[in-house]
Amino acid sequence: MKKCFAKSWVYSLGLVAMGVIPLGGSAQGDGFPLLAMHTPLQALENSSQQTSGSLQGLFDELNLRLSEHPADYEASLLKSILLFREGQLDKALTEINALVARAPDFNLAYLVRGDILMAQVHGAKAAESSLLEHLTPEQQNQLKSLLDEARMRLVGGLVKHGNKLPRQLLALGESVNRAILVDKSQHRLYVLQRSGNDVPPKVVMDFYVSTGKQDGNKEERGDLRTPEGVYFVTSWIPKEKLPEKYGVGAFPMNYPNELDQRMGKTGDGIWLHGTDTGFFSRPPQDSEGCVVLTNADFNVLKQYITPGLTPVVIAEQVEWVDESDWLSERKELFAALESWREDWESLDVDRYLSHYAEGFWSAGFDRNSWASRKRLVAQGKTFQKIKLSDISLFLYPRRASNGQAMAVVRLNQLYTSNNYTSELNKRIYLNRENGHWQILYEGS
Repeated sequence: MKKCFAKSWVYSLGLVAMGVIPLGGSAQGDGFPLLAMHTPLQALENSSQQTSGSLQGLFDELNLRLSEHPADYEASLLKSILLFREGQLDKALTEINALVARAPDFNLAYLVRGDILMAQVHGAKAAESSLLEHLTPEQQNQLKSLLDEARMRLVGGLVKHGNKLPRQLLALGESVNRAILVDKSQHRLYVLQRSGNDVPPKVVMDFYVSTGKQDGNKEERGDLRTPEGVYFVTSWIPKEKLPEKYGVGAFPMNYPNELDQRMGKTGDGIWLHGTDTGFFSRPPQDSEGCVVLTNADFNVLKQYITPGLTPVVIAEQVEWVDESDWLSERKELFAALESWREDWESLDVDRYLSHYAEGFWSAGFDRNSWASRKRLVAQGKTFQKIKLSDISLFLYPRRASNGQAMAVVRLNQLYTSNNYTSELNKRIYLNRENGHWQILYEGS
């Protein structure tokens, strides 16, 4: 997309093409009402997802966002669209003009500004039709990209999940203050904050993001897909050490993780990063597989990330469930871990090994060699105590696990016996077989 695109050949068409106002009509007067049944806002209101409950509720939510984060450019954009939708053209124009002044490279803001100006001109049908008919293929693609971004921002920026909780995130350990969820279908990144033991995490921020150019879960190097799974931020790379296309910084993630490698997936270099200088944002599907934010949003996000600790769960669609369902799944997984710990302490090797799946693997081990090693080690034990702490629990996205019910656990393990003591952080993968959670992978 050329930087000058929205400023040059059009101050118009965006909301017209989105259906917010009809061709030849205006947002007020003229006898042309809003085509409500064709607007993204109406589709949102008719969906199973929740908004703030009323138009005033939406304005209140956006004003709150702006009071807490004055650089929340998306909130300003959505506020101007809502004002436009309600026929308050002067207020809408004031809001969008202020946004353009603060974010002069925000192409979508220019497109909305143009539509507001055009709506103030009566009898604009001929001009609009002419513009639409004479767009070049490149301009049509550019316009489509901006409209796709507008739709994603409208839905993602206004949807509220009420009291529902993300099924993929069941617990954050004491050392993990925040986690990130990425919903590829809505092009939305959520920041969740730990609220304490036995208290559900809370969404504190959310952002529009761009993901891979191709649909689906990443399978191989160069397929231009964003991977789905449970990942962890591994490091921080500042702007000075990056090519310009990565914007103001990058957080690499551990793709391919242990399960990805087991499944034969290839590729690397999957990062959270900013946007190329000269562009405010990118279309919804425009990366080579990374998760991309605007530079302004990335600068806000980076304060919530701790390399080595922050988990990033990427799913085609985040599952928002009732608290009762969330608590039930959480309780079941914690019970499985506690049963494993107790049976390990018991010195009954058969009871301990009953927690391991037939397809279990670890570095250098399969289930048979793991069992042989544990039986040998047990011969020298008179007692052993295992303390598990700092436990984080994640349900693996179903599509990424080939439809299996899987979970990832990150924990601290303190092991003490008559002849050995160790403390380490572990990552454990479990799958659900015959109604029971069993360990599929265990590693430090």
